[in-house]
Amino acid sequence: MQCVRKPRRTEQEDEQLREASRRETHANLARIGFIEDEDVKAMLRGSYLQKIKSSSWMKSRFYKLQEDVRTVWYDSQKILKSARSQIFSIDDIQEVRPGHQSEGMQRYAMEIPTDRCFTVIFKGRKKNLDLVASDAKEALHWIDGLTKLKKRDSTMNKQERLDQWFQIHLQKADMDKDNKMTLNEVKRFMQMMNIHVDDMYAKELFTKSDKSKDGSLSGKEIEEFYKLVTEREEITTIFNSYSNKDHLMSMEKLTEFLRKEQRENATQEYAAKLIKSYEINVEARDDLFMTKDGFLFFLMSPEADIFNADHNQVYQDMTKPLNQYYISSSHNTYLTKDQIEGPSSIEAYISALNRGCRCVELDCWDGKNGEPVIYHGYTLTSKILFKDVIQIIDAYAFKTSQYPLILSLENHCDVEQQNVMAHHLKTILGNKLLTRTMDGKVPTHFPSPEQLKGMILVKGKRLNRLEDDESGSADEVSDEDEAADMEGGEEEKEKEKAKKVKLSKELSDLVIFCRSVHFNGFEDATANQVFYEMSSFVENKFNKLVQDTGTPFAQLNARQLSRIYPAGLRTDSSNYSPIDMWNVGCQIVALNFQTPGEEMDVYQAKFRENGFAGYNLKPKFLREKKPTFDPKNVQKGAWLDRKKLHVMIISAQQLPKSNMAKPRSAVDPLVTVEVYGVKEDNSQQVTDHIDNNGFNPMWNTSFQFDVSVPELAIIRFLLQDYDISSRNDFIGQFSLPLTSIQLGYRHIHLLSMNGDPLPSASLFVHIMIE
Repeated sequence: MQCVRKPRRTEQEDEQLREASRRETHANLARIGFIEDEDVKAMLRGSYLQKIKSSSWMKSRFYKLQEDVRTVWYDSQKILKSARSQIFSIDDIQEVRPGHQSEGMQRYAMEIPTDRCFTVIFKGRKKNLDLVASDAKEALHWIDGLTKLKKRDSTMNKQERLDQWFQIHLQKADMDKDNKMTLNEVKRFMQMMNIHVDDMYAKELFTKSDKSKDGSLSGKEIEEFYKLVTEREEITTIFNSYSNKDHLMSMEKLTEFLRKEQRENATQEYAAKLIKSYEINVEARDDLFMTKDGFLFFLMSPEADIFNADHNQVYQDMTKPLNQYYISSSHNTYLTKDQIEGPSSIEAYISALNRGCRCVELDCWDGKNGEPVIYHGYTLTSKILFKDVIQIIDAYAFKTSQYPLILSLENHCDVEQQNVMAHHLKTILGNKLLTRTMDGKVPTHFPSPEQLKGMILVKGKRLNRLEDDESGSADEVSDEDEAADMEGGEEEKEKEKAKKVKLSKELSDLVIFCRSVHFNGFEDATANQVFYEMSSFVENKFNKLVQDTGTPFAQLNARQLSRIYPAGLRTDSSNYSPIDMWNVGCQIVALNFQTPGEEMDVYQAKFRENGFAGYNLKPKFLREKKPTFDPKNVQKGAWLDRKKLHVMIISAQQLPKSNMAKPRSAVDPLVTVEVYGVKEDNSQQVTDHIDNNGFNPMWNTSFQFDVSVPELAIIRFLLQDYDISSRNDFIGQFSLPLTSIQLGYRHIHLLSMNGDPLPSASLFVHIMIE
């Protein structure tokens, strides 16, 4: 059999393709306003940059911004490589750090001038990209260029994203770069857009748009095709209910829509403001009318988001005592993967702090050269210097939240290295470190998050109580080691608790409001513990303590702080559900932040309200002096506020493919709505799946949920790709407290598995509560 080779392109054809590529690039630059930007131009030309992986692996690779001005291609030398493994998107970037500001740069590139170095930090678990340019000017082009493109990307509204996304896919589908679309190119385009269509439907769309009947689409015909593909029937139906015969919605009718459908106490002044903000037709805007396009832009805006925009900032009372708040807390913060062999990294602390975490854990052990290290003891996890972690905490502690940060110390060091720890804490953190009570006197209650703004507290063992006389230079305290929980068996654990270790006075004196003590029962805690003493509970012990009733635990948390942490058998860094702990008022419920999934979705939902401050005020019935609330019996009490939550799943837009390895496949999406709260409120309902449509699937499916204690309820919207033979694949999700939900027609802007925004993906719903 003879092999037929594709004929080589002529020089003229090559030049035509290059010219088409230049036109495509110019159009994309013009759309985002970067035609004259020198940094972006330099990235489009491309650069040889040195990629650094270790002290012995530093190799030159060619990096180039692509014509779509959205992706960066690089020359990978891997033997087994895919086209996707050689690119990254602007969407993938978390931040760009100049100089030696990553762990890799600090380990392997300190000898290279700082102005030539930069690091691309990616979202999720993707490894950092440490790069070195040939000179400072080239490095600055990439640092500033990527930062500007990322900033521009973050400020785009939903319609701009749709337009950009559509144009980029059109360009990719136009194989011969002639600015025309043949029927085959239209079919390819539909596949890229996550729609699997039969030939008849593709031909129908093509024929409707091909006004010139010449067998291809160009100019206005492509615009017509765009309108056909992006038509939102459900939006048209709503708009027509409030528009006049000229297909315009007046300011008065918009006000009526806001009051009747969205249940907002809206004024005509507010409606006028919305028209001025979202109407793109100048004539209609000047006359205070809204077109269907303007109405769609409004419905995709923050004002029509399911999440109450007022809750995106701190809106709760932050002047209550510290123990009256839920506190965002991380377990074994230093780990990036599993608990046995996973790497420890300062990047894990940066990630947790950037996500609003307000209690991080430091497992401290004796290190070489008198310098304490942090790692998971008795395992093969790697080690990082305590000093390096404290320096990172100093730099990132208050970038996301200004409210107090708690350092939970698990101390296994000898006295000498404990003194080194105390020295690093005091010298690096300086005035940020809380080293005395607020007024220098023995306190009678916790200060508030507002009073402790900008302060760092140490949680750990203390030699004496605040009201006791001064202790000596060092003494023994009980060793309560989390690692003991990995041994299993209550007897072994109790032996571990009975062990004694020496505690340095210098380190002890830094513990003010979070003194760790052993828990000997609820009665003992009430009779013998002071308010600033707190205990830690492994999840299994917590579950036993609340097996019959949660009231004693709620009463403990009304006086003191408590901390819950994952069982030692969770060696894969999996997480437990935090709901039961929150239901009895536990403040420091520590999860493995490095592990995405349902539990972290719910966890981040709790702290999404109140502007990711990391502190959420508990419901009033859990803040009473002696709460009577029991989540196992909610039939009578101030907490009981029965609601019926009505959810209509209408449609979804621009869902990403769940399996990028199959570019020709389209997703079969389904939606699960879940309610988490007290036991009787827990519920979930699922839509049918839609075959082969990730672009604009429509369900129009209604659900009803009964909720008894709405102040503790969290709602999760989960989209999955249906698979008849195996587990459904994750597409996206969004979770929020019921108290933050907005009524009426709302868009839900979906998040990835790692909690990052999926730029274009959304779910359109209607919400009612009665």
